[in-house]
Amino acid sequence: MPELPEVETTCRGIRPHVEGRVMTALTVRNPRLRVPLPADLPPRVAGQVLRTVGRRAKYLLLGFDAGTVIVHLGMSGSLRVVRSDEQPGAHDHVDFVFGAHALRLRDPRRFGMVVWQGGEAVQHPLLARLGPEPLDGAFDAAWLHTVTRGLRAPIKHVLMDSHRVVGVGNIYASESLFRARIHPLEPAGRLGPRRCARLVMVVRETLAAAIEAGGSTLRDFVGGDGQPGYFQQQYFVYGRDGEACRICGTAVQRVISAQRATFFCPRCQRRS
Repeated sequence: MPELPEVETTCRGIRPHVEGRVMTALTVRNPRLRVPLPADLPPRVAGQVLRTVGRRAKYLLLGFDAGTVIVHLGMSGSLRVVRSDEQPGAHDHVDFVFGAHALRLRDPRRFGMVVWQGGEAVQHPLLARLGPEPLDGAFDAAWLHTVTRGLRAPIKHVLMDSHRVVGVGNIYASESLFRARIHPLEPAGRLGPRRCARLVMVVRETLAAAIEAGGSTLRDFVGGDGQPGYFQQQYFVYGRDGEACRICGTAVQRVISAQRATFFCPRCQRRS
């Protein structure tokens, strides 16, 4: 699933091409996504100026005067800039048309969403209860230490809980915890101020590095320019079970926790 770096890469890639331009049409070839696309959305946005292109958590926000189109890329979707007369493929379900160019939503599994929120985007139920952005100032060592007090849940689960902090999915939680030398199953409440500070720092560094590399392309993801990401070349543990740790040479291990694969080095990330 595209995580925060992939969605941020998409946001930055499409913004220069469409922000401030008139959406001439919204072409829907298949409205049957995870949430059916609203039938009244095409006439609602056609002829309107796209004022802003933003991101909240793993959602893209296309802001108009009357409201916001909220886009989620699902499990394997992408939103890229194409010529509006380019022949669509079988999985190209929606085009946001801006004259000669369009934003084309490709979603092979149809797990994505295109929904409308009138007024403030943050009022939509998908966004209303989300935690702070990990790249914003609200996500700091003091905050992490406070919210983890008394928690027995593994710290990896806490990082992936969007009600506590948004956008840190399975890949980047695994990679950040390795860089912080914290075992992913360590109870969150055991982290003291020093480890909380270190973890906040490396989460920020890991996400920033991933954005710089254009995100990760494991299967289908491409950015707004149609190019794949390359951060997977920098992975220390994710998907490397059985391979030698790049730091100490110990075999990387894989366990299942909360129905998700978790990767770690048992030597570099010892439990306290």
